[in-house]
Amino acid sequence: MDAPVAKQVPLVWSRPTGPASDPWAWLRDREDPDTVAYLDAENAYADDWFTPQRDFVDTVFDEIKSRVQETDLAAPVRKDGWWYTSRTEQGLSYGIHCRGRSLETATDHVMLDENVEADGHDYFSLSAFDVSPDHRLLAWSSDTDGSERYTMHIRDLDTGADLPDTLEDTTWGGCAWSADNRFLFYVKPDEAMRPFQVWRHELGTGQGADVLVVEDLDERFFVSVDLTRSGEWIIIEAESKLSSEVSLIAATDPTATPHIVRNRTPDLEYHVDHWGDRFVIVTNLDAEDFRVMTAPVDEPETWTEFVPHESGRRILGAEPFATHLLIHEWHRAQQRLRILWTNGTERVIDLGTEPHEVELDANPEWTTEIVRFSYQSLTTPASVYEEHLVSTERTLLKQTPVPGVDLSQYVASREWATAHDGTEVPVDVVRRVGTSADGTAPCAVYGYGSYELSMAPWFSAARLSLLDRGWTWALVHPRGGGELGRRWYLDGKLLHKTNTFTDTIACCDHLVATGWAAPNRVSLRGGSAGGLLVGACINIRPELFASAIAEVPFVDVVSTMSDPSLPLTITEWEEWGDPRDEPSASYMLTYSPYDNVAAKPYPALYVTAGLNDPRVSYHEPAKWVAKLRSIWTTDRPLVFKCEMGAGHGGPSGRYERWRDEARVIAFLHANT
Repeated sequence: MDAPVAKQVPLVWSRPTGPASDPWAWLRDREDPDTVAYLDAENAYADDWFTPQRDFVDTVFDEIKSRVQETDLAAPVRKDGWWYTSRTEQGLSYGIHCRGRSLETATDHVMLDENVEADGHDYFSLSAFDVSPDHRLLAWSSDTDGSERYTMHIRDLDTGADLPDTLEDTTWGGCAWSADNRFLFYVKPDEAMRPFQVWRHELGTGQGADVLVVEDLDERFFVSVDLTRSGEWIIIEAESKLSSEVSLIAATDPTATPHIVRNRTPDLEYHVDHWGDRFVIVTNLDAEDFRVMTAPVDEPETWTEFVPHESGRRILGAEPFATHLLIHEWHRAQQRLRILWTNGTERVIDLGTEPHEVELDANPEWTTEIVRFSYQSLTTPASVYEEHLVSTERTLLKQTPVPGVDLSQYVASREWATAHDGTEVPVDVVRRVGTSADGTAPCAVYGYGSYELSMAPWFSAARLSLLDRGWTWALVHPRGGGELGRRWYLDGKLLHKTNTFTDTIACCDHLVATGWAAPNRVSLRGGSAGGLLVGACINIRPELFASAIAEVPFVDVVSTMSDPSLPLTITEWEEWGDPRDEPSASYMLTYSPYDNVAAKPYPALYVTAGLNDPRVSYHEPAKWVAKLRSIWTTDRPLVFKCEMGAGHGGPSGRYERWRDEARVIAFLHANT
């Protein structure tokens, strides 16, 4: 089948850097019949390319499926007089949420079966799932097309029926119950899909009677709402990339006017929770990597230091309990949990030296001597532990089964690559025991490196299909993420963004130099801003990569960031810069993948998009692929798949996701 050819319609952008031709800009118009026709043609071409790979895709899909215990149960957690859990069943794509009066009966009462709610829809995504304080009601919301516009319902958990209350056009900004279970706070988006309003709904009334509580017209800020861990305060937070502002409402007085803790100030970030007779605040006030403060309940704006700042130890959050705080932080490019008692003593939970992810699990009880956390690594499946705060006795409550797999046959390690400016960049490598560093193994490299998002290592049953075929797999941590503190982020954004790409290339060169990757068998993968990373790297060093996977990639950087009418553009200027002015205009032009397409020996490339994606519009990868096709100089494949009924996250059901991953692995296997 011949590759599709997108028509070219002359259009010239006027930019500070000079006129820029963009003959594929017409693809922005999804109402244009030619747009859908082109996407359909690309999808048909992708299906045609994968047809000879069908047996291999089926084999890998079956491998992934065989490593998953399809009928499984999450570790139940106790809250007041109930035990809550979720389960999956063989043959069903989505989770089932349950509860019971004891550990043994935790699955007896089905609260929400996502499979039932998804019936009749090609796509289903659950967002809000919030039980009322008296445990009688459930607020839940769903999206059935990937647009991230959610409809919220309120379910009577005694009868299992949804109340007449239906809240349309809500977003992922959270929700919160009042203490008397009468009011529900929720968030709505603006036309650019920015969460910007908090509304208060009184049960039993129509949405038209809801009360607007907070509206934030500053287009840099996202608004969210939540309850403190104590359940005593409703927290409304407005947050941009550089600053934040928190308002409080007593959950017992839900109609009160929100009280602002501190007015937003440029470059001041803070987050608030309730800790008994005080508030606890995590802030970057005079602390680049954040510190912890406390404030009296009646004077939340008066802060006193509790945990001092330590450079390179990036404090992410502090979860309050009756006798202690649980501090979640990154230290030396590794997540960890630190217990801090009210008397100032502390202890770091020992998790060994293998690169890992650790997160606080559900800990709903206020007074407890137990901390519950989740752990996984490149070689250890997701596991839930409970540890006694004082004795350090640890109990494994649940580890995700991986049937038929001997996990001892896989090993992971931390490497450090040297960037162009001498900076040491961490990269985590996993392989099967017996895979030698002899320079012969194909290597799949995954990267992100934006928004201060730190990429902790995770376990993947699908990844084993690569490792068992002799691959190595590497997770890079370039600047732009937050693994080594706030400075690591600042040195990979705005006018330092190219460090993200050169750090990634340095990691790939290191993997080749140390023998973990064959010099002609490196693949690069990333999604969203990670797709930008892929696009930039294959422009800079196309010969370094045999193949690349760019999922919902943000690749038309200059055009998108020049258009404030597009969703989220204004909020993103603090991350990338505003190319309508210098010096951002010239700098962003140096790395924007779409603007730097040229006749080069590009690697085999598999690109994905979602027609309903509100974060990275489908037209960015579509334009990029169309432009690449116009100058493609090799016989390597260029394959583009646009999900016509999904958004940023791709297919929603677990079986479809497994098959989607099998296609990625098939592409890598055929081209690396």
